[in-house]
Amino acid sequence: MRALVVGAGIGGLATALSLHEAGIEALVVDSAVRLRPLGVGINLLPHAVRELTQLGLGGALAETAVPTAEMVHFDRHGGRIWGEPRGRALGYNWPQYSIHRGELQMVLLDAVLARLGRESVRTGTAFEGFEQDGEGVRARLLDRASGTAGTVAADVLIGADGLYSAVRGRLRPDEPPPLWNGIRMWRGLTEGRPFLTGRTLAVAGSNTASKLVVYPISMRAERRGRALLNWVAEVRLPGDRWDHAADWNRSGRLGDVLPHFAGWRFGWLDVPALLSGAAEILEYPMVDRDPLDRWTSGRVTLLGDAAHPMYPIGSNGGSQAVIDARVLARELARAGDPARGLLAYEEERRDKANAIVLACRDMPADRILHTVGERAPHGFERIEDVLSPAELDAITGAYRRTSFSDAEALNARPSYSTAG
Repeated sequence: MRALVVGAGIGGLATALSLHEAGIEALVVDSAVRLRPLGVGINLLPHAVRELTQLGLGGALAETAVPTAEMVHFDRHGGRIWGEPRGRALGYNWPQYSIHRGELQMVLLDAVLARLGRESVRTGTAFEGFEQDGEGVRARLLDRASGTAGTVAADVLIGADGLYSAVRGRLRPDEPPPLWNGIRMWRGLTEGRPFLTGRTLAVAGSNTASKLVVYPISMRAERRGRALLNWVAEVRLPGDRWDHAADWNRSGRLGDVLPHFAGWRFGWLDVPALLSGAAEILEYPMVDRDPLDRWTSGRVTLLGDAAHPMYPIGSNGGSQAVIDARVLARELARAGDPARGLLAYEEERRDKANAIVLACRDMPADRILHTVGERAPHGFERIEDVLSPAELDAITGAYRRTSFSDAEALNARPSYSTAG
């Protein structure tokens, strides 16, 4: 069996490694002329870390990423509202990692090139369409450097090409653009001093107005006694409009974001200094797409953000792509028949991923955080004077619904590996 994977991001490269483990040949194509470690930080849930470790990448992750110790919510004045351990401290047998997205992509790329060969990844190659029949699928590809078009034959075609997936566009030609919820996000990286535990994922404020998420992502910086802090500043403005494509690499301006966080100085973090210290700021709308009732058509399927783009809530985007990749390879290896394998993959993953998309839209934790701001606009001494025990428990429940409900089950079940 031979697979053509469109997209050399986290999902596409994890797919190539998983297919290789399953004895399935894979070719990855990407329209970027050169794959570079772009982007900022992301989180990998224990579910994904377990699968990447099974693929032999545990050492590389431990060398690069920071194992997240806890997630803590604060109000806009730095008062602690709620907190919970993460990773091993929450009962999982694997850590949760905070890592630079580009560094994770390079870890995956290096492994693909070493195991599958350098010819297994073609950059500067744009996907333009496909035809299929009972014998296979033929993808039309364009070499961007020469302008030469050609056809590649495969047994399956996997669209792992992100929010604006060209493969999804062929399967759903009339689908509307991504859906924006009205929140602008500015993102950046700033080196500074470690705060709180040194491995805390901190959330301050509420995205009904302004919210900050910040966490360290570099083990190399930690070994120097420093912290490379990934931050995301979320702002909702009445009547705001977004008239650009949602581009993760779109430049943002400090002057646009800084006024929303003026005066946000906590005992453990100076937020204006954090934002001002970034060498580069990126701006992005918080978008997703409506869940699909089908990912698969014959020998063609979708994976990762191409299948189920979701809001960055609960650390799910990259993690779900890794799990997709592992289940896809397992089901193709089990089925033997490509079309049956793709349908089995979709049956296993679609409803679960779609449920997370909808849970992320619901944002129950943010509603509780907004309530704190309404009841205690100038801060508080004791959170118990502001929120009831049931309201505090609702924050825990919100994260259970999107990300952290199954430590015991995950620890007990086998991985999705096809290796003996």
